[in-house]
Amino acid sequence: MPTSPSEKRLSAEKHVSVGMKARLPGNKVHVTLRILLWHVHGSWTTSLVQGTHEYVLPVTPGRNADGLGRARTWDWPRNAVEVACDELADIDLDLVIVQRPHELDLVAGWTGRRPGRELPAVYVEHNTPGRDVPYTRHPLADQPGIPIVHVTHFNSLFWDCGDAPKQVIEHGILDPGHRYSGELPRAAVAINDPVRRGRAVGTDLLPLLARAAPLDVFGMRTSLLADAGDIPPDRLSTFDGLTQAQLHAEMARRRVYVHTARWTSLGLSLLEAMHLGMPVVALATTDVVAAVPPDAGVVSTRPDVLADAVRRYVHDPLLAQTAGAAAREAALTHYGLRRFLADWDDLFERVAARRGGRPASLSHVNVG
Repeated sequence: MPTSPSEKRLSAEKHVSVGMKARLPGNKVHVTLRILLWHVHGSWTTSLVQGTHEYVLPVTPGRNADGLGRARTWDWPRNAVEVACDELADIDLDLVIVQRPHELDLVAGWTGRRPGRELPAVYVEHNTPGRDVPYTRHPLADQPGIPIVHVTHFNSLFWDCGDAPKQVIEHGILDPGHRYSGELPRAAVAINDPVRRGRAVGTDLLPLLARAAPLDVFGMRTSLLADAGDIPPDRLSTFDGLTQAQLHAEMARRRVYVHTARWTSLGLSLLEAMHLGMPVVALATTDVVAAVPPDAGVVSTRPDVLADAVRRYVHDPLLAQTAGAAAREAALTHYGLRRFLADWDDLFERVAARRGGRPASLSHVNVG
């Protein structure tokens, strides 16, 4: 029987997870688990919480980076539940997803259980390695108790994880639908913190691209680009604070999507643009070369080639529409939600089995 307010609240929400089975029809039986994770990467978490499990999101009094709780600009289902960090010790958990090294200490301190020992755990590595590439050692390298999950094969190749167990679960996107109109002869770019992150996200390439077509840059703190003074005001507009639904609607009105990141993991904004049916112009870096087929756009390490491609798509709506349709087909085939959730379910069950006994939520549902 539930004993704490948080436990009672989670118990009352079990029917939500069972109701989620309609999202992914199929015949495979999966256990519904209670999973602790932090709201770190909103788009990735949006896909994950579409599954059949109960997702426990810590909340700190000030909702800082270690306790954001539920998303405010994404639409998450009710089985993503907020719990105050000081109540987590009263919650019966099956598994924790760790996404930053210091979360290992937070788990132990807030739940009283050591991840990978008393509480089954997986570590999701969202990022490309930092310094000393390709010799960068992962923070969890060589430990045997917590599998490291990479979101791209490129990341798995470049991180040195030693003898730690690892696997790749590629991204999956909650399909926003084929919404492309391309009615505005402008290029859409999605970058968070473009001024602070600079060359890593290709901010220095924006002036060249702006000469090929007016740019609409979406993301957090994009307004700071105007103060940089590198792009004439009539060639640059910025959009900050949009909800995910608003972002998709606005991006789909632009003629072409441009991906400028030099050294980041495969951007979910790129995959979302492809799902929308947008043609893609992208730097041939990290896993982009695997994600964007030749008929879906132009991928190159030459900025001048990218600028020429932007110019062509902006001036040829039919060419842009054709490439966008191919981009959507590729995204649905390789980055669909069903495969993503099935891969995670398989891993969750293997890892949670180390807990012993029955899962905390004590229920089974049919998913596929």
